[in-house]
Amino acid sequence: MYAKDARSLLKEHSLSVTEGRLRILELFLRANGALSHADIEKAGDAPFDRVTVYRTLQSFVEKGLLHPIPTSDNTVRYALCNDTCTEAHHQDDHVHFVCNHCGKTVCLDHIAVPSVHLPTGFSPRQVQVIVNGVCDACQRAPRGPKA
Repeated sequence: MYAKDARSLLKEHSLSVTEGRLRILELFLRANGALSHADIEKAGDAPFDRVTVYRTLQSFVEKGLLHPIPTSDNTVRYALCNDTCTEAHHQDDHVHFVCNHCGKTVCLDHIAVPSVHLPTGFSPRQVQVIVNGVCDACQRAPRGPKA
């Protein structure tokens, strides 16, 4: 992950430094996992405009700052790319984990997506591996009585 501040990252990825972009990128830098569009809209002191969030997320993906993670409920979460992602090439070929209890989504950067050998004539554009289960925090959380 990035050890730089939001302003430096925006400049490094050839993005204009605006208040909205700074605030959204800072949310990702502080987040302990991926964020959805709705998470971002509700975050902070002043809520974000839906269109601003959408455009900012698209710019961040295009410039190699974020990568999308599809979810089972047909929404998309976004996570910071690693330092090697660029506008021309994303290096997000790792497994993602989604907690069935709290919805937390995290990148498992140390686990590469296995190669998929497709039949002749087929060409992959993207391969996603999502592991669903229970995160460490939910494992430790006290459970109420069973119904």
